[in-house]
Amino acid sequence: MKKHNVNLNVNGREVMMQVEPRQSLGDALRGELGLTGTHLGCEHGVCGACTIIVNGDPVRSCLMLAVQAEGAEVVTIEGASPAIGLSEIQEALREFHGLQCGFCTPGMVMALHHLFSGNPQPSEPEIREAISGQLCRCTGYQGIMNAAKAVAARHRLKNVQK
Repeated sequence: MKKHNVNLNVNGREVMMQVEPRQSLGDALRGELGLTGTHLGCEHGVCGACTIIVNGDPVRSCLMLAVQAEGAEVVTIEGASPAIGLSEIQEALREFHGLQCGFCTPGMVMALHHLFSGNPQPSEPEIREAISGQLCRCTGYQGIMNAAKAVAARHRLKNVQK
């Protein structure tokens, strides 16, 4: 099958991938670029484990074809994480026991990353809405909610202290 060149920006770096026409963006990120932090679970867009940010919006990378990403700006879990240590969201998930097996964690972090990027002090209903497309079979969501609410509260406190 003929491969297509796809040029895009991934985590702040211009890259070119050669992909098959029907290859998903999630498979291309993992296979062509070695960005294995994006987990592919159901491959039907239901579980949310493969969530990434494409041109500022959360996207299920299992449902988007790699060829559709031509010219796009893509952020994966690797790009939302610091080079050393954990992001604020990841640290809160650790602190509040918001992860167990870890399979849903990259998608959950990306959904929360998107939320906090546009709304640093979301309400509980806004947090619930942001993670409503992310399935977690281990945590019962309470630790995840506590972590997200803690991040929002820390942002409120920082804002008050200014």
